[in-house]
Amino acid sequence: MKAENIRITVAALSLSAAALVGLVVHEGYTDRAIVPTQGDVPTVGFGSTRHEDGSRVRMGDRTDPVNALKKAQAHIGREEERFRASLPGAHLTQAEYDLYMDWVYQYGSTAWNKSSMRREIIAGNHRAACDALLRYRFVAGFDCSTPGNKRCMGVWTRQQQRHQQCLKAQP
Repeated sequence: MKAENIRITVAALSLSAAALVGLVVHEGYTDRAIVPTQGDVPTVGFGSTRHEDGSRVRMGDRTDPVNALKKAQAHIGREEERFRASLPGAHLTQAEYDLYMDWVYQYGSTAWNKSSMRREIIAGNHRAACDALLRYRFVAGFDCSTPGNKRCMGVWTRQQQRHQQCLKAQP
């Protein structure tokens, strides 16, 4: 078994630097608030839906790259606390932790707490948790896996990438 595929307690993990870079690259940067896909909430910087103080991003808000990274770090820090608390006694590989945190950054802690991924991890069914990633393909009720859609194909592509990464992370 490779060292990077060893599971350790979630409480001892944090988002890796490589995952942070991947997350901000995936999210892309915008200096003004936008609605990334129809039916989504406003985001600014690197996909942040909240400011450092926790207040929601509103249309018209602006940022610069340095402050955008600070927003992303604050957002991730809040989400990591909730994520770790949601998985008492559970174990993940670093790669699993990173990809599920990427998911949480996109969908939020409320969605995570209701997710089948969380339930499967707690039950020790890590492969089933990977497969559950593919259930999250909807935006505002629209199925983003619909072939040829121009509305949210990136959402589905990202889920497929996460699923593949998750399968590779299995010990």
